Amino acid sequence: MRVLLTACVTTALVVSGPLAAGAVGRARESPVGGAQLTTEPTVVAQGATPPAVHASAFLIADLDTGAVLAAKAPHAKLRPASTLKTLTALVLLPRLTKTDQVVGTDQDAGIEGSKVGVYPGCRYTVDLLFQGMFLASGNDAVHALATHDQGGVPATIDRMNKLASQIGALDTHVTDPTGLDADGQLSSAYDLALFARAGLEREDFARYASTKYTNFPLVKKPGTYQVANQNHLLFTYDGALGVKTGYTTLARNTFIGAARRGGHRIVVTMMNSPHGITEEASNLLDWAFKNYTVLTPVGTLIKPVTTESKTGGGPNVSKKSSTRTPLPKRSRTILEHGQAVQSLAFRVPVWFYAAPPMLLLPLFLRRPRALKAQARRLKARRH
Repeated sequence: MRVLLTACVTTALVVSGPLAAGAVGRARESPVGGAQLTTEPTVVAQGATPPAVHASAFLIADLDTGAVLAAKAPHAKLRPASTLKTLTALVLLPRLTKTDQVVGTDQDAGIEGSKVGVYPGCRYTVDLLFQGMFLASGNDAVHALATHDQGGVPATIDRMNKLASQIGALDTHVTDPTGLDADGQLSSAYDLALFARAGLEREDFARYASTKYTNFPLVKKPGTYQVANQNHLLFTYDGALGVKTGYTTLARNTFIGAARRGGHRIVVTMMNSPHGITEEASNLLDWAFKNYTVLTPVGTLIKPVTTESKTGGGPNVSKKSSTRTPLPKRSRTILEHGQAVQSLAFRVPVWFYAAPPMLLLPLFLRRPRALKAQARRLKARRH
């Protein structure tokens, strides 16, 4: 009996031990970009202390080398607001033809949030809509562009989530390409830096991000009205490359800004900031440029493993294109032989494997008592 019990308990420990160890091992995996880049609200920097900012999370990095120079809660999952439009642009820019004409709809004009002025029945080039998206953060322009692409808004969302995964932006989940507050829509200061880095490698993205003014057509009379870029860094900071600002009631101020000085391109991302976003971004950029030679990187912006064509989610395909490609299917994981069982085993609590021996224990304990009782009855009969 003891041998059997020992074997059962040993089996439970042997099976459960690796599972528990595996769970601990997964919990200790380093975050993307390095072990120091966590969700903790602690500023991480080596060589010099960055200026204090009100943002709940921020990251400063070299766009060329990918070296992260300082960070605070860079992987904290927060609402991105319109900074998410950088990911929207990464998906749509390679897919849409800039000279295509897009007719505004009631759905475009009726969308919530900031608008650049897309009106039903009016015609706009894709190029002008991208300007309205970057400069005025126009949600109406985003909706018009996404609807113009094959599959519309739902397909754009799918492509955005797929692309975020491909480039290592694992904190990001998209449910609305405009960046409006929506259930489950999250990103991080680290991921925003990845979007900026990938975007600024594209000539068209960089041009839109740094454009200060554009003109949109009037509706009721001939002429245009001027639209200014909402990223004030472009107007106040020497060497600014722009990128994107954002604001919603729940996200508060979010920001992606970049600048070039002394042969270096530095990006700053900030999330959940109550005020002073341009001034604080300028202070962080000044600090990075001034202390660049004495700073030791605390992490890195990982490089995407995809090619440029894959980064865009496919070839240029719009509703009016003659070439049609099927919508991308949601990715699924194919397990190797033996992994399916292991995957299921990880979902089973450790105590489950010890339960069978414990349940069998009373059966073995009951038998010795029965044998003792029988021995007493036989002894009584002899007497």
